[in-house]
Amino acid sequence: MKISFIGAGNLAWHLAIAFENAGHPVSEVYSRDVDHARRLVSMLYDARLNPDLNFAESSSDLFVLAIPDDAIEEVTARLVLPENAILVHTSGSKPLEVLRRLMDIYSDVPVRTGVFYPLQTFTESTPALSFDDIPLCIEADDPDTEERLVALGQEMSSVVYLVDSQERKVLHLAAVFACNFTNYLLGVAKDLTDAEELEFDLLKPLIEETIRKALDAPHPAQVQTGPARRGDLDTISLHLDFLSDKPELLQVYQLLSDGIQRTVVRTQRS
Repeated sequence: MKISFIGAGNLAWHLAIAFENAGHPVSEVYSRDVDHARRLVSMLYDARLNPDLNFAESSSDLFVLAIPDDAIEEVTARLVLPENAILVHTSGSKPLEVLRRLMDIYSDVPVRTGVFYPLQTFTESTPALSFDDIPLCIEADDPDTEERLVALGQEMSSVVYLVDSQERKVLHLAAVFACNFTNYLLGVAKDLTDAEELEFDLLKPLIEETIRKALDAPHPAQVQTGPARRGDLDTISLHLDFLSDKPELLQVYQLLSDGIQRTVVRTQRS
């Protein structure tokens, strides 16, 4: 299957290389940031820059929208594809119906639509990730397209699921809590240690053990520790006093502590 990319950011950087490693060449890359597109092309076997969103003469079978959700309508309004091409987006939260409706409005030729959503966090500057164990969530608007996308996914990963738009929305929300919010809290911890000229590295064994226990437990709540878990109000009060000049962090600390305490109460009742 020949593939073209619309977008050359974090996800495209890793996904395009993964497609080629699975034997599916990327033939074209378009990005409004030409430098990004040029860097991605340089990492691929025989891809070329596409100067605009007109792919009418493209020989690709699959076109991948690797762009922010809020850019999908703007891009599809100007996108020109070959007849019966497969167009997929890679969004965790955007329903397939949105892409289908946009192509009905803007495309002059029949286009099949789907979703190819890798459930992972990607950063362009890191080495290309192996997709062997990355969950790939597939959805399509017809059985043939679904079959082709599943087959493509299975050549890349051992974890391929058919996931509808509602299920994918919930997965994406859960991923925000598990990944984005966790990373934010790690950043808070780094800022706190830096402010007191303490080594953030002192926390790394604790962070690693916390994540290991949470992943190994039947439910992460079962291995929750800390003052909120113990009901240690004196320690919580000391922490809140320390954060009194940092109102945003004080609010985060209070909300999370309250949430942990409510979870403890629910667990004890069940």
